[in-house]
Amino acid sequence: MPEPSIRVARPDDEGELALLDRETWSTLHAVTPPPRPPYDSFFSERSGPRDHRVAEHGGRIVGYVRLGFPTELASNTHVRQIRGLAVTEGARGLGVGRALVRAAVAEARERGARRITLRVLGHNTAARKLYESEGFVVEGVQPEEFFVGGAYVDDVLMGRSLR
Repeated sequence: MPEPSIRVARPDDEGELALLDRETWSTLHAVTPPPRPPYDSFFSERSGPRDHRVAEHGGRIVGYVRLGFPTELASNTHVRQIRGLAVTEGARGLGVGRALVRAAVAEARERGARRITLRVLGHNTAARKLYESEGFVVEGVQPEEFFVGGAYVDDVLMGRSLR
């Protein structure tokens, strides 16, 4: 597969992104219950199209990354946070996730951020390896923070400088 094309999400992507989000839901990364109808909107007041980068291949969206602020505090606006990342089953292992992480890092830099952070479940080994390979380091662990899929799992806090 050639490099995926990365672009800013558009309002008319909502349906396709919502479906991708539902299809990729897993206890490997989700701390919320499985999605059930009626489904919430994908975009929200807090996280609209401009906060998302989508990966396209063959005219289809195959992944997205959501970039936001870790808190709503003015003293924290120099930090951006990856607040969601999903890749379709058929596009996994093909560099889509890496391209999306790189797009999030570039966007955070362009918006003047000094740091970028994320949270990942401790048992999500593939995601942790991807983030580590892109310069993120573990900055903290909240042991057994979530009860997911019948097991207690750690919440791993990762970050990297953008300077």
